[in-house]
Amino acid sequence: MSEDSEEEDYSDRSISDDDELDEDSFMKFVSDDIHPCTLLAADSVGDPFFPRTTQILLEYQLGRWVPRLRGPRDLYGVSSSGPLSPTRWPYHCEVIDEKVQHIEWTPFVPEPVYVPTGMEIEPVYPNSKEETVVYLAEDAYKEPCFVYSRVGGNRTSLKQPVDNCDNTLVFEARFESGNLQKVVKVADHEYELTVRPDLFTNKHTQWYYFQVTNTQAEIVYRFTIVNFTKPASLYNRGMKPLFYSEKEAKTHNIGWQRIGDQIKYYKNNLGQDGRHFFSLTWTFQFPHSQDTCYFAHCYPYTYSNLQEYLSGINSDPVRSKFCKIRVLCHTLARNMVYVLTITTPLKTSDSKRKAVILTARVHPGETNSSWIMKGFLDYILGDSSDARLLRDTFIFKVVPMLNPDGVIVGNYRCSLAGRDLNRNYTSLLKESFPSVWYTRNMINRLMEKREVILYCDLHGHSRKQNIFMYGCDGSSRSKTKGLYLQQRIFPLMLSKNCPNIFSFSACKFNVQKSKEGTGRVVMWKMGIRNSFTLEATFCGSTLGNKRGTHFGTKDLESMGYHFCDSLLDYCDPDRSKYYQCLKELEEMEKHMSSERVSDNTDASLVEISLDVESRDPNMRESTPLTRLSDDSQEEPLRNHWP
Repeated sequence: MSEDSEEEDYSDRSISDDDELDEDSFMKFVSDDIHPCTLLAADSVGDPFFPRTTQILLEYQLGRWVPRLRGPRDLYGVSSSGPLSPTRWPYHCEVIDEKVQHIEWTPFVPEPVYVPTGMEIEPVYPNSKEETVVYLAEDAYKEPCFVYSRVGGNRTSLKQPVDNCDNTLVFEARFESGNLQKVVKVADHEYELTVRPDLFTNKHTQWYYFQVTNTQAEIVYRFTIVNFTKPASLYNRGMKPLFYSEKEAKTHNIGWQRIGDQIKYYKNNLGQDGRHFFSLTWTFQFPHSQDTCYFAHCYPYTYSNLQEYLSGINSDPVRSKFCKIRVLCHTLARNMVYVLTITTPLKTSDSKRKAVILTARVHPGETNSSWIMKGFLDYILGDSSDARLLRDTFIFKVVPMLNPDGVIVGNYRCSLAGRDLNRNYTSLLKESFPSVWYTRNMINRLMEKREVILYCDLHGHSRKQNIFMYGCDGSSRSKTKGLYLQQRIFPLMLSKNCPNIFSFSACKFNVQKSKEGTGRVVMWKMGIRNSFTLEATFCGSTLGNKRGTHFGTKDLESMGYHFCDSLLDYCDPDRSKYYQCLKELEEMEKHMSSERVSDNTDASLVEISLDVESRDPNMRESTPLTRLSDDSQEEPLRNHWP
């Protein structure tokens, strides 16, 4: 883009072209290169019936190539007046017409984790000819790989779940983000459940989200999910399943809540071909008869939820002035990947403004990351003096959902390519991994114009408690001690600003070879010094007054506020907080060095795990850290700049 274009009048626009339009070139979501699976441009195949052009695409449908015109590039994706872009599914996926919606609700008191009684049983259900299959999703394995997508998925008549007039529960999961493969009724009120692996894979069974109807109150039901693959789980550390009742929501305005008795996670006898499976079992009494209820691994946050949220921003005359929403690219299923540019409008280019980059939901089952992202966006787009200061100081680039395809179909980890996108940031396969390819390209171009002070990718964690960070440090401590410690300052500030939910002792900064394709490591190698993965537990806290309780959505959203709060502390012109943290880190290093001498080892902060919780789940952090800021939720705004 020429320098002249930056001198235009932007009084009615949000952001200068220098930063807001660099993603426009990313709108070409089908390249001229040959794609081995679904879409080909007409100039990439030797077909004499079509001219050499990039405007005709050949789409593989039902065993043959069908030509169609390339659609116009959609820059905006959301509209304040028109309908939302419809979600697209793999063509073979059955999808019900009913739109599932849930209210937001905060429990009156924090919900405690489950305390085992020692009397929990481990149900084992041997295969029996008399078993009654009451739900079976047969569409998941019709194709070995992704072929093409449709709005609404399978257009044939849906097979309805078993709907007996007796006391059998009726299950359903053919809705957005739903995941349930099979249900077997093994006793009058006992059900064996199998969750679906990520589409086009045979693994990654962690996320579940399904509907139950035909309920009867005051009856003890037992549910057992039998095909988890992880040996360790937060369910062994007190985590409870989530439950939602439509009658409770309607009559008492109560939303998702933690439930269950006799909760147990254990190895079962279903191992095949050397693989071992694990079961999660719990008992529960429904509060109402003839209710429509839901169970989930974590608080759902769907692609439609995101679109509605972005539509609200776009229709807001205030927020839309400093938040531009664009389409970064399209996924394999041609769903939109959105990118937000948030900053105070500029009339001229200001290369001195540093950039901050946040991304989330590269792993679709880690819904807690979307709630943190929502909290961040709520705050940064708000009217507080600190939010305005952040927008005046930085340019924020935000990709709130990197893997919408996986979110839509109810995957836990993978995209429709059957691969973990967070191991493919180094890949050159733009057509196979478009969202991470275009994100990396966007960041690379942004770094040519201005300094990126921080990159953070939001995730969920299935085995550890609290919220913590992974950073990068592959340097020699002896040569770059200052840099070695500086990379730990921002996480330390976070732990001071929210000591009840964020654990600095759980943070790690080593770069493992298996993580070289992750966003965190790739951005660090590109030159972003503060490159982090923020991990939020699916369970809760072991710290302070939150100890022994689950995180709710408001706890997760508060992390978004604390992230902004810590960013102001980190960049405060008064460097006292920065140097206070640096001094504490130096003291930690001296203490660790003295321990290494006494133990006669060469381990460093990089190599030594400071994860107290992983060593003893009942231990709290031994040394509380001095706080930087007031953690009060009643008065969240503070004057950072005296």
